[in-house]
Amino acid sequence: MSSPVVTSESEQFRLTPAVQVLIAITLVVMLAQTAVGYPDMRAWLGFDTATFSTRWWTPITYMFVHAGLAPLLLNAYVLYLFGPRVERQWANGDSSESRTTRGAAARRFAGFFILCGLGGVAFQLVFFRGGSLAGASAGVFGVMTAYAMQWPDDELMFLFVFPVRARALVVGLLTFDVVMGVAGANGTSGTAGTNIAYFAHLGGLVAAYAYMRMAASSPSIDQVRQRVANIPEADEPPRAIPRNPPRRERADEVDDIVAKSKAMIAKRVVATSPSLRRTELRADELDRVLDKISQHGIESLTSDERNVLEEMSKRLRGRDI
Repeated sequence: MSSPVVTSESEQFRLTPAVQVLIAITLVVMLAQTAVGYPDMRAWLGFDTATFSTRWWTPITYMFVHAGLAPLLLNAYVLYLFGPRVERQWANGDSSESRTTRGAAARRFAGFFILCGLGGVAFQLVFFRGGSLAGASAGVFGVMTAYAMQWPDDELMFLFVFPVRARALVVGLLTFDVVMGVAGANGTSGTAGTNIAYFAHLGGLVAAYAYMRMAASSPSIDQVRQRVANIPEADEPPRAIPRNPPRRERADEVDDIVAKSKAMIAKRVVATSPSLRRTELRADELDRVLDKISQHGIESLTSDERNVLEEMSKRLRGRDI
């Protein structure tokens, strides 16, 4: 098929957990097929529209049943070439990732593989409305598509001889599947014999494309953390109530208020002092007039003194009223 050119040879040949489990399940099923017989295993695990109502698990289990050793080895080899790098990328790709991160990436990759296999079933039903399916090709095509969407310019060795970029390889296989699928639309659509479910391959490819596009449009948790980390921290949280001024400032304010009050009182005193003086003078003059009356009698008063006495008499009568 092809070999991806990677920067680290040791990384190329290191199986990741999900890829290892998927290949192991496929090999175990092949051993069971050898012991029990392919027709019986396909009847129980392969997808068939005629028996789907009673065997609801077959849209998933069909991915691990193969018509022979050759298609099994081909699918396992392609999964081995393309799968580990995709899974490592989903684990954020270096050897220091935690076991929890690796486990999450493995579950995501396994779910992605099964999703692509279900896409193959969907396309088989849409375009043929019947038939049977067996083999992991739809899931494998989905993994190849995910690889090409993330590293489109990686150079691969097609058939171990011809160098070709990952994106060109997937587009070429897509075109081939469409042509062959349309050409064989009137024939048997299953995987038995020499027949290949080309539209199932196309379904896996389309499911992978849709998944990768949706994943690219949604921010990851790391991107969210990075955005939050880039928000500048405020030096001081906002306060709904203004802070109290320092004690020295408050003392100065009190002094200002006292000084202003004293100034207002002084103004009032200045404003009222002439009248107070006049009142005091009148009182002294009245005392003098009364003393004179007591000594010499009222006939001794002058006209001015009589006026003072008369004025004070009027004031006293006014208060009584």
